[in-house]
Amino acid sequence: MSDDKKARGLRELYDQDPERADWLTFGRITGTNRRGFLKGAGLAAMTAAVGAASIPFARHMPGGLIPAALADEVGNFEILGKEGIIIRNDRPVNLETPPHLLDDDVTPIRHFFVRNNGGLPDEAADPDGWTLSVDGEVDEPFEITLGELRERFETITRQAQLECGGNGRAGFNPSPRGNQWVIGAVGNGEWTGCRLKDVLEAAGVRSSAVYTAHYGADPHLSGDPEREALSRGVPIEKALEEQNMLVWEMNGEPLPLAHGGPLRILVPGWPGSCSQKWVTRIWVRDREHDGQGMTGHSYRVPRHPVEPGAEVPDEDMVVMESMPVKSVITHPQTRVEAPSGEALAVRGHAWAGDRQVAAMHLSIDFGATWQEAELDEPANPYAWQHWRAEIALPSPGYFEVWARATDDHGDMQPAVVPGWNPRGYLNNSQHRIAVVAV
Repeated sequence: MSDDKKARGLRELYDQDPERADWLTFGRITGTNRRGFLKGAGLAAMTAAVGAASIPFARHMPGGLIPAALADEVGNFEILGKEGIIIRNDRPVNLETPPHLLDDDVTPIRHFFVRNNGGLPDEAADPDGWTLSVDGEVDEPFEITLGELRERFETITRQAQLECGGNGRAGFNPSPRGNQWVIGAVGNGEWTGCRLKDVLEAAGVRSSAVYTAHYGADPHLSGDPEREALSRGVPIEKALEEQNMLVWEMNGEPLPLAHGGPLRILVPGWPGSCSQKWVTRIWVRDREHDGQGMTGHSYRVPRHPVEPGAEVPDEDMVVMESMPVKSVITHPQTRVEAPSGEALAVRGHAWAGDRQVAAMHLSIDFGATWQEAELDEPANPYAWQHWRAEIALPSPGYFEVWARATDDHGDMQPAVVPGWNPRGYLNNSQHRIAVVAV
């Protein structure tokens, strides 16, 4: 093994120079412009590395592409009732779910990802006494306890997917700073609470209202009580939509502390940072909110396409809103062995921000051809959609299953990471797993 491979991880090698990474990792690659075919010793080395006798569709495999069998990190972590979770950061705590643990229709709490910007607040001794204030551009500002919320407003239960805006950040090149999420900073919970719309309307939203500003009890990592760990919001038109909630239960249980308990906001389909945890205040403002996480490059993307690594002025950045169409393969687990020539069941979920997924397709030949999968309707708006298919691997060897969702506006997941942005947001490139046919 070369010194280069000893000193750097595989992702870092491929980020810096994909063609050189192919050479260093697999010995020899021929051809031009990264679409060259793997041949000879290079193909033999790659085949051995993925644990197969052959790679039948190697002729379609782009040069500089890390095989899915080698691309994902795995690990286990037990904290806050979690199992099998990948640590992305421990200060603040950020935990990712491996794809195969997302297989359930409703993601179990023990497998649900965790995204924090600050420290964990103290657990409420009396959850029903938790206080929320609503003020600003409203006719009747008020304070209300969680117990009073339960009594005063209609209780509803809905499924909804929640995704970090940086999910997929690990795929960008150059690598932006931040948690290097691969695919599992997403989950689909069953949430119980009341409509955010009902609470805002009870305060009497004025015509001057433009944006909400959300505040939570999580302390800033510096320990400075004057600093906010995170304070984001949404346009008032979005805040008043039917699907947004104030949540106090998750999957039929009191909302866990790690997920914002005892009370959080849920704005499904938009970056998870809009769904403030441990919410204590909703300030209705007459302008776009400028709190922590709303300015500069935070949760913002370039107004126009830019080249990878470009420095983008703040004035050319715009706030992220709806998340893009995306899907995940949850079964089988990557690097599975399967009999060649026999049907292999493949399944997963798909979602599309404010939109709905209209079609789902799979490929086993690196995107040369596609097979349609069966796609379910969502349980309700903003719940993710389940899909399934059976594929046949035509011969022994190494294969990759690629998943591609298309939304009801015709937008489709790209095969590669979409347009670069300084913080690595909105990567909705196709998920892929490795399968070795025997």
